[in-house]
Amino acid sequence: MPLSEQEQRLLDEMERHLMHNDADVVSAQRDGRSLSYRNIVYGTVLVLVGLGGLIAGVSIPLVVIGVIGFLVMLGGVVLAVTPTRGLARTATRREQPSTPASSSSFMDRMNDRWDKRRGEG
Repeated sequence: MPLSEQEQRLLDEMERHLMHNDADVVSAQRDGRSLSYRNIVYGTVLVLVGLGGLIAGVSIPLVVIGVIGFLVMLGGVVLAVTPTRGLARTATRREQPSTPASSSSFMDRMNDRWDKRRGEG
């Protein structure tokens, strides 16, 4: 069932407010942290090299090679998933719009409506 125009507008307004104010949703953008394509590639290469070392360590009875291979794999995964800080931090700070004054009144209205529905108001 499609939304009415009023419901669609309310949903759009709530989404805009959420994107502007909710720290959990936009924390990665505000921190300027993002995954680097270069780090993902290097991490993947390290994981593959470590996997080769692990297989070599298991097939040849040398435990040291297997342990080193595992550590290289672990380092590759950490490198691939670690967010980087860079120019994105300054760019996101400049691009962030200031919060309009009406958004706080919108949330106050939503909280009041919620309280009324629950019988607390």
